[in-house]
Amino acid sequence: MAAGAYDYEDGFQSSNDGAIPYDPLFVPDPVKSFVVHLYRHIREKNVYEIHQMYETSFHTLSDRLFKDTPWPSVEAVAQYVDNDHVFCLLYREMWYRHLYARLSPTLKQRIDSWDNYCSLFQVVLHGVVNMQLPNQWLWDMVDEFVYQYQSFCQYRAKMKSKTEQEIALLRQHDQAWNVYGVLNFLQALMEKSSIIQILEKEKEGLEQFTATDGYDYAGGSNVLKVLGYFSMVGLLRVHCLLGDYQTGLKCLLPIDISQQGVYTSVIGSHITTIYHYGFANLMLRRYVEAIHEFNKILLYIYKTKQYHSKSPQYEQILKKNEQMYALLTICLSLCPQAKLVDETVNSQLREKYGEKMSRMQRYDDESFALYDELFSYACPKFITPSAPSYEEPLVNYNQDAYRLQLKLFLYEVKQQQQLSVVRTFLKVYSTISLEKLARYMDVDEPTLRTILMTYKHKTHSVAADGKTISNADVDFYIDDDLIHVVESKTPKQYGDYFLRQIVKLEALIGDMDRVKLE
Repeated sequence: MAAGAYDYEDGFQSSNDGAIPYDPLFVPDPVKSFVVHLYRHIREKNVYEIHQMYETSFHTLSDRLFKDTPWPSVEAVAQYVDNDHVFCLLYREMWYRHLYARLSPTLKQRIDSWDNYCSLFQVVLHGVVNMQLPNQWLWDMVDEFVYQYQSFCQYRAKMKSKTEQEIALLRQHDQAWNVYGVLNFLQALMEKSSIIQILEKEKEGLEQFTATDGYDYAGGSNVLKVLGYFSMVGLLRVHCLLGDYQTGLKCLLPIDISQQGVYTSVIGSHITTIYHYGFANLMLRRYVEAIHEFNKILLYIYKTKQYHSKSPQYEQILKKNEQMYALLTICLSLCPQAKLVDETVNSQLREKYGEKMSRMQRYDDESFALYDELFSYACPKFITPSAPSYEEPLVNYNQDAYRLQLKLFLYEVKQQQQLSVVRTFLKVYSTISLEKLARYMDVDEPTLRTILMTYKHKTHSVAADGKTISNADVDFYIDDDLIHVVESKTPKQYGDYFLRQIVKLEALIGDMDRVKLE
């Protein structure tokens, strides 16, 4: 019997109808059926059925029975699954995820969720886990783990509204969602899985990790390996939230994002990886790299988003899509290289942000307000990892990390202001003397040399491999007080344009064939 076809009749009404108040020990028949079948499929390593139940049945039941209440407690369902310890940990992980998505967790529930993740990851790291789980579920575990850490840091930073009991609980459980604990778990999963060595061997043709999407068809388990793999993306995300972009990108180095990989097998993983990778490169002034990756993922979403319209992640996909268009707008305003962007993406970009982009080129107060607006809309929710001061007066500091990153970003934008003037002149001339350019810019020669050195510095950055890379579409060198301009020219690509026109023509001919003439 297919998982999606189980008969989840409306045998139970959720408390939002006012019929039955929530009882954590009451297990409706559809839930009994769900946990029994899910447990059996996990034991049988039936990945297809597990995926169907996890992706479809769980959300169907949540919508029907638990719209604004939690699922039945793990103590209530344990008897139907032989009190299996690992299954109970997995069920509890889904239980808390549903709670975070539909309700507002209490401090005690946040701490209990941390304890459950500790127990689950300890089993994976130090126990014998003989099961195969869908990549979607394993990605969601890492994704939710990082999300709940971020949520806890934001919650803890709002000290003004905390009661004495909450402050006492925070003091008592000071290790819950500690930054070192979060990083250590992700690092431990990555190291214990030997995923870096597996990916290295794959390059030599000695492993088949990507070809099998991380699944083990020899009867083994994929859980540790794939959790280790997704933990690299988790580490990138955590370091971005902390503002440590260099370390974040180093964590992702073993994954070649220029190729298809296991991270692209799950749409949420694919988008999260590129979003944080692109944002980190933006903050490190590697604009060309950020533009390349944003362009690729936005084109991919444009072509495939209709296939995810019924997915629980669809709203999140659309939100990240809009945020990445905003980040691409920032990149192209600071590094005007529209030729790196596909025509389809460029058309969407002009439609969404065309007017703002032209205003952002002016570098006046209005343009800085636009940079502020787009950055604030599209940036991650930065966190302060340190514990608060519990002494009076209690203050909220949940916005401090965001304000610091915004300040650093706008400082960088202001430094680019003078450079836009230089770039305008360099675009016009192939050679120009220092004296002449200084006169045009109304500065003396020593000041102009400083500005030109700043231009060189700001249009170059250090890549992950330590090499210096250029983001400039207009570069120059000075020889004997004469500036020689070198403009990079990318050969025009006509192939894509003609292919699109051919497709349009074929569609038009098809429409004409269907027209019945009188």
